[in-house]
Amino acid sequence: MNLNPIPFWFLRHGETDWNAEGLSQGQTDIPLNKVGQMQAERAARSLAGTKISTIVASPLSRARVTAETVAAALNLPVQLDPELMEVNFGEQEGKPMGDWYDDWIADTYTPAGAEPFAVLRARAVRAINRATALPGPVLVVAHGALWRAFRYEAGLPSNVRTPNALPLYAEPGPDAWSLTALELAPEV
Repeated sequence: MNLNPIPFWFLRHGETDWNAEGLSQGQTDIPLNKVGQMQAERAARSLAGTKISTIVASPLSRARVTAETVAAALNLPVQLDPELMEVNFGEQEGKPMGDWYDDWIADTYTPAGAEPFAVLRARAVRAINRATALPGPVLVVAHGALWRAFRYEAGLPSNVRTPNALPLYAEPGPDAWSLTALELAPEV
């Protein structure tokens, strides 16, 4: 399945305590911490002058609250798509990120009870294609591993950590997509 060749905005959720501790969150619903809420507010201020027509988010609270924070600044509703949820890391959820993660991205290892990277890639494409079929420009608010899956399908290096709450503009190109980070508003 190919990605719709439609540019869109992407925003990874703000920081959680598990992010700060280097733990695998997966589908465990960990809320934003104080830093994460401030990151979401900064992303909202940064996106305030940007044309966005539709916001679609993961239903997990860290992404949903980040999306709602931006949506309040843009006076838009948030649509939720369960397929934008973070990957299920199975037995690795709540445990430190480790060498296993590189093998999972390479599709050579899947933790017990976890979603294989290939399955996440297909789910990410379906969800992003659904989002970009809505009135645009669209902002997708989701998760790090889901964005790695997008990067893979977009012809980009996939095992790259995306900063929390940094708005990225994704544009299709002839061979690969390009990503441009939005300059963040000053901290208040």
